[in-house]
Amino acid sequence: MQTALVGNPNTGKTSLFNYLTGSYEYVGNWSGVTVEKKIGRLKDVQGELIDLPGVYSLYPLSKDESVVTRFFLNESFTNIINIVDASQLERNLQLTIQILEFGKPVVIGLNMVDVAKRRGLEIDGQLLAKKLGTPVVPITARNGKGCNDLAVQLNALDNTSSKIPYVYYGKIVENGIMKIIQILEDEKIDLPKRWLALQLLEGNPDVTSLIKNDQISQVIEEVEQKLKTTTSSTTITRLIFDSRKQWIDQVIKESSRETEQSKNNWTEKIDKIVTHRWLGIPIFLAFMFLMFKITFDWLGTPLSDGLDAFFTGPLTDWIQSGLQAVHASAFIQALVLQGIIAGVGGVLVFVPQIFILFLFISFLEDSGYMARAALVMDRLMERAGLNGKAFIPMIIGFGCNVPGVMAARTIEQPKERLLTILLTPLMSCSARLSIYALFVGAFFEKYQAIVVFSLYLLGVVVALLLAKLFSKTLMKNESSVFVIELPPYRVPQILTLWRSTWDKGKGFVRKAGTFIFGGSVVIWLLSYMGPGGIGVDMDNSFLAMIGKAIAPLIAPLGFGVWQAGAALIPGFLAKEVVVSSMNIIYHTPNTASLQGLLTDSFTPLSAYSFLVFVLLYIPCVATVAAIRNEAGSWKWTLFGIGYSLVIAYALSFVIYQGGRLIFGL
Repeated sequence: MQTALVGNPNTGKTSLFNYLTGSYEYVGNWSGVTVEKKIGRLKDVQGELIDLPGVYSLYPLSKDESVVTRFFLNESFTNIINIVDASQLERNLQLTIQILEFGKPVVIGLNMVDVAKRRGLEIDGQLLAKKLGTPVVPITARNGKGCNDLAVQLNALDNTSSKIPYVYYGKIVENGIMKIIQILEDEKIDLPKRWLALQLLEGNPDVTSLIKNDQISQVIEEVEQKLKTTTSSTTITRLIFDSRKQWIDQVIKESSRETEQSKNNWTEKIDKIVTHRWLGIPIFLAFMFLMFKITFDWLGTPLSDGLDAFFTGPLTDWIQSGLQAVHASAFIQALVLQGIIAGVGGVLVFVPQIFILFLFISFLEDSGYMARAALVMDRLMERAGLNGKAFIPMIIGFGCNVPGVMAARTIEQPKERLLTILLTPLMSCSARLSIYALFVGAFFEKYQAIVVFSLYLLGVVVALLLAKLFSKTLMKNESSVFVIELPPYRVPQILTLWRSTWDKGKGFVRKAGTFIFGGSVVIWLLSYMGPGGIGVDMDNSFLAMIGKAIAPLIAPLGFGVWQAGAALIPGFLAKEVVVSSMNIIYHTPNTASLQGLLTDSFTPLSAYSFLVFVLLYIPCVATVAAIRNEAGSWKWTLFGIGYSLVIAYALSFVIYQGGRLIFGL
C-alpha cells in the first residue's frame, strides 16, 4: 500500500508524517518546508507514506507544486491522506475537492481544531465527513493526538473510490466536460476522466503537456467563447473556482457553527509590533544579534573550550596510550594524532556553538516568527529585484546552503528562482561558523558576537546588491507578488526543538566522519611528504609548495602566507576542512595554542579580510552540485562559482587595503 500525504503548506503535514512513520523530517511553523517528496514506512499499517510538498491547488505554479501534480499523473498509489487546517477550512477545501474528484480513497485529517475554536469556528467532524463523503478524523499533528485514529481509518479504507462530491460548474462548462470525457475515451490514459477534463479546462500545464489533442483544444476554445458571450468577463478558471467556493461555503455552513472568538488574540497584538513598517527590520536584527551574543559571548564559547580541553587532553592521551600499547609505527601514530585527531577534533570543538545557534533558529521558526521576518523583509527583497519568498531559502541557507538552494523551488518565476539559487550560497552556513569561531576567539575576543553578526549581515547585503545588479542586467524579469501565510504563534515544544536542532546540526557532525576525516588524512599526508621524501619539515612539504604558489595571489588581501593559501583550497570540499587544515599545518596541542600562532601570521584587519573571503568565495562541492541540479545548467553553475570568487577577492581587497589606508597600518 502506498499512501500520498497531501495538504496546503503549513498544515502540519510533516509533523503527521513523522508521527505515522516514526521518522523525523524537518518541521517548521512556516510554509515551504517540504520541497520534494519524502517516503517513509508506516508504523502501524503495512505500506509506505509519501509526504508531498504543500500546495493550494493541483494546478502547479512552481517547481515544488509541480512535484505533486506529476505524482498524481504518473505514480501508482493506493489512497490519500488529506490534511486540512480547520482554522482555514474554506481555503483548504479548495484542494480537498480536487483530491476527491481524483477518485482515490481518501481520509481527511482535520488538524488545528483548537486554533479554529479560538477563532470562533466549531466544526462537526461527523457532519463534515457526511458532506464530503469520506472519513474525517480530528487530529493535533503537533503532539500526535488523534493520529492513531487516523491510522485506523486509513487501514479501514478499501480500494473502492471515495464518494466524489458533485460540484456543478454550470451548463456551459459541464457540456465541455462531457465532450472532453468522450474524447478521452479513445486515449490510453488510466486516470479519472472527469478530473482530467476539469484540469484541461483550467489549463493545468502538466496535464496539457501529457494530453495533446486538437479536438480537446477546440472544445476548450468553444467553452471560452460561449462564456465570453454569455458572462462577458468570466473565464473558465474563474467560473470553476467560484463554483467550488459556492459548494464549500454550503458545506461549511451545514457542518460548523460560529462561536465567540477568544478575546486573548495574542497573534494580532504581537504582529502589530514585529511586522510594523519601521520596527520590523530592527526587531529582526535585534533577534539575530542576540542569537550571536548567546552563541559566542555568553554560552557557546565556554562549552567549546571545555570540549577542546577534552579532545586535546584525556582523549588524545588515551588514544596515544592505546597506539603505543599495540606498538603502532611512528607513521601511524603521527597520522592518527597529528592528522585525524587534530583535523577532526579541531572542527568538532565548535559543535556547542553550532548547536546553540541552530537551537535559537529552531525556536524562532517553531514559534511562528520566521514567517513574519520573511514578510518584513519583503520590501527590501522587492527593491533588490527578488521575490519575498527568496528570504526563506536564505534563512535555510544559514544552516546549510544545499537545502537553501533546493528551497528556491517554491518561487514561481523562473528568473527569480535562478537568481535565488545563485545568491543563496552567499548566506553564511554552519560550516563557515567553525572558521569564524576560531578567528574571532583569536583576534576579537571582546567583540565576538559583533564580528560574527557583521559577517552574516554582510552576506545578506552583498546578496541583495548583486540581486539588484543581476536583475537589471543579466536576468531582467517582471516582479511577482509575494504572498505568505502567517501561522499562529505558539510556544515551541522541547522535543520539537531538540529534533529540529539535531536535524540541522547532524550534518555538521556527520561530515566530521566523512569529508573532514578524508580531508584531514589527505592534508596531513601532503604535509608529511615532500620532494625530499617522507617525514620532511612542514615548510618543505608538498602542502607548503601548493600554499606558496597561491600566497602571492592573496598577498594583497592581507593573508599572503602559504598556510592560509593551503588551508583555503580544501575548503571547496567542505568549509570545515579549512579549520582542520590549519590545525594540521600549525600542529598545535589545542585551539588556544592555534589561536596564539595565528596572531603571528594575521593582524585583526587581515583576519577580518580572511573571514570575508571565506564567507564569499567558492561554495563547497555539495552546494555546487545542488546549484547544477536546481539551475539545470553548467553555464549558470560556473557563473555562480566565478562571480563568488571575484566578489570575495574584490571585497577582501577593499577591506584590507582600505583599512590600511584609513588606519595607517
